[in-house]
Amino acid sequence: MCNGLQLTEKQSLLIHSGFDIVMNDEYYKNKLSDDAYNVCRRAATEQPFSGIYNDHWQTGKYLCVCCEVPIFTSKAKFESGCGWPSFYEAIEHSIRYLPDKSHNMQRIEIQCKNCQSHVGHVFNDGPQPTGKRYCVNSLSLFFLPSY
Repeated sequence: MCNGLQLTEKQSLLIHSGFDIVMNDEYYKNKLSDDAYNVCRRAATEQPFSGIYNDHWQTGKYLCVCCEVPIFTSKAKFESGCGWPSFYEAIEHSIRYLPDKSHNMQRIEIQCKNCQSHVGHVFNDGPQPTGKRYCVNSLSLFFLPSY
């Protein structure tokens, strides 16, 4: 159990081992769709308003699609109007922050801390209580509903 979420034995071992998990490219190519692979492993971005979780308001947890570790909760999700799922906070210790100077911009890339999969970017224009907007690709997520 992690933050009230029932986890598989694999997920529990990944979280509690303290080790980052990075599989080889072949593993991810077999696990993910071509589009999800490009987003998660090559830091591509899905088209705005195209992702299944952009207008998704069910209660539950959003897990990394690559390693299945929880990274966001529905409690922190909000409508930003940007075209991608937005959250004002991540689950503690689930995100890795990296400078991103691609496309002639200065941004902060967010990755799953467990497997280094690209998730999206974080900006300082979100709502309270954090003022952050985690702008996330739906293809990097898997939703686990709460019952």
